[in-house]
Amino acid sequence: METETSTHGNNRTEDRFTKTVEEYTGAVPSSAYLGIAVAAMAAALALQMAGRGKWGNFIAQWVPTWLIIGLYNKMVKLEGHDRYDRG
Repeated sequence: METETSTHGNNRTEDRFTKTVEEYTGAVPSSAYLGIAVAAMAAALALQMAGRGKWGNFIAQWVPTWLIIGLYNKMVKLEGHDRYDRG
């Protein structure tokens, strides 16, 4: 899939894709992403304490990913396309 990165002109492909992603992520509450991140922290700690260090490290690496996705979700809700496009 090819999308333009310029800010000039008609950029319908990127806009359509972006709106689709924002519709799906906007349907999930922001607190759900925080909950998933906290659950990953707890699971990683439990795995570390159980002597499964490699699995604990693997699960711990999910935490920043879920926090960033939650931040993106919050930004879309506050500043995303639906701020100007209510149709």
